[in-house]
Amino acid sequence: MAQDKTLSCRDCGSDFVFTASEQDFYAEKGFTNEPGRCPSCRAARKQQNNRGGFGGRQQREMHDAVCASCGVETQVPFRPSNDRPVYCRDCFSQNNSRY
Repeated sequence: MAQDKTLSCRDCGSDFVFTASEQDFYAEKGFTNEPGRCPSCRAARKQQNNRGGFGGRQQREMHDAVCASCGVETQVPFRPSNDRPVYCRDCFSQNNSRY
């Protein structure tokens, strides 16, 4: 049976307890490493990684456009140019489904 362990946080240096139940949970999930950060630093890091959208990435800049097929106003992740048609999501899916 596991016993509580006192670990040191790699970010803030404070000690925190890695409880026996947390150790059992880690073992059940197949995790082989002990946590390196205290709960506060883990939460702060998670929040920082989620700020920029999915997976911590910056959210794409979107540009207004009018669908060449149905005429609905839409947004696309690229700057539209007049030499190629731009489609809304629905029309693009319908046109692309035949490939």
